[in-house]
Amino acid sequence: MSQHFQHDVLVIGSGAAGLTLALTLPPHLRIAVLSKGSLDNGSTYWAQGGVAAVLDDADTVESHVEDTLNAGGGLCREDAVRFTVEHSREAIDWLIEQGVPFTRDDEHAREDGGFEFHLTREGGHSHRRIIHAADATGAAIFNTLLGQARQRPNIELLEQRVAVDLITERKLGLPGHRCLGAYVLNRASGEVDTYSARFVVLACGGAAKVYLYTSNPDGACGDGIAMAWRAGCRVGNLEFNQFHPTCLYHPQAKSFLVTEALRGEGALLKLPNGQRFMPRFDPRAELAPRDIVARAIDHEMKRLGIDCVYLDISHKPAEFVKSHFPTVYERCLTFGIDITREPIPVVPAAHYTCGGVVVDQAGHTDIPGLYAIGETSFTGLHGANRMASNSLLECFVYARSAAADICAQLAQVKIPSTLPGWDASQVTDSDEDVIIAHNWDELRRFMWDYVGIVRTNKRLQRAQHRVRLLLDEIDEFYSNYKVSRDLIELRNLAQVAELIIRSAMLRHESRGLHYTLDYPEQLPVARDTILVPAIYAD
Repeated sequence: MSQHFQHDVLVIGSGAAGLTLALTLPPHLRIAVLSKGSLDNGSTYWAQGGVAAVLDDADTVESHVEDTLNAGGGLCREDAVRFTVEHSREAIDWLIEQGVPFTRDDEHAREDGGFEFHLTREGGHSHRRIIHAADATGAAIFNTLLGQARQRPNIELLEQRVAVDLITERKLGLPGHRCLGAYVLNRASGEVDTYSARFVVLACGGAAKVYLYTSNPDGACGDGIAMAWRAGCRVGNLEFNQFHPTCLYHPQAKSFLVTEALRGEGALLKLPNGQRFMPRFDPRAELAPRDIVARAIDHEMKRLGIDCVYLDISHKPAEFVKSHFPTVYERCLTFGIDITREPIPVVPAAHYTCGGVVVDQAGHTDIPGLYAIGETSFTGLHGANRMASNSLLECFVYARSAAADICAQLAQVKIPSTLPGWDASQVTDSDEDVIIAHNWDELRRFMWDYVGIVRTNKRLQRAQHRVRLLLDEIDEFYSNYKVSRDLIELRNLAQVAELIIRSAMLRHESRGLHYTLDYPEQLPVARDTILVPAIYAD
């Protein structure tokens, strides 16, 4: 039997952005935080590097802003960059107050007897400004925030809840466009429950799972982007998909990212013969922005017909490597690779969705009552290429901003009255789930082959043809059979894939993460790619 739940705020996603927003809201509000798997299924837990922020006296807001603008290929919105960077220190201070165990720098004791936090440097940054917890920053942040949320009686943390679609006034045939809640699959009961809320927040992460090779966990299916699009929200710059240059290349190493901080501490990229190659592509060599490094690796792999390149930090003292990168050291050791003595085989993999649901500085989408924060959103911070460690910062800054905006509106918004429940009367149990598995595999393979690091018009046309056929098949399947997590994710992935392809076809230039052989030059004027849902064409 399906159920109906009412909350003040419904947060779809349990990562850094969702938990930060829930913890920032006042304790008298009833808040539900949904995770479609276990609570630690999101990308936050696996983030290794750290959080970029202006924390050192030698660093400045202007420098961080300039670095971000330079990395963004001319497409960053300067107001969004400045807003994020100017609020970086207070976001870090808040995390420290929550108890996040950032790594301290014991070598630089302050005059007052305390210790400064250790700051590292990553690609695109001109200063050491990455605060971290060894090489497992995401896990440290997530565990701390989750611990705090579990102590708040007003916050319900609900696992195995898969959001199916948003409920809006327009969807119900009512005047107005406000978001009223969401339909959510309870995987334990198999029923689709109805959640009504004064405010709904999409904090679902990105869509890197649309590609065959990715550093992301299995849940990164673009759910928030797809749901928002279907509800009537604009999306922006979805052609910019960041491929992390260095994921561990090993048949048993699923989705293991080798943190960029290794290169920040002197690791070198080499060919199988031990020769460095990055200086041939960029004067910043291994510290060039990720798009340049990923394309260089892709170029060398195709030129030489090799399966991977190598990341070598073995020239550094063994104790230095073990103390700074314990997670990478231990994980590689399980595959027989001692990074203190030998290089790490690496390949690029889909890592981050720079575009997303269009929002303002308070996280507002185009639909009243609906917010999007974190990787689900398009704030304008990342432009055509996200600079390392700016993503977690964006989560905290915009989550706190959205929470403040929700607080300012509380008096004007009431919990919606009872909403109609999910209608499953016309569907049956599927006996052909093999279709889902086949379509999932086909989608991710042609996205990797045709809409990957290097694109062409012909490849994009092929991808568009295939994704339209898949969308028709999925829509028919969705209309006739009961929903499951696999079907919901496939439906969302296919929708986001279609938006990525459409966005890529509209950009007739190479800029940042979008590189096409048909338009290798960069246009003199940078413009965002904004797609508008057909329901608002009138």
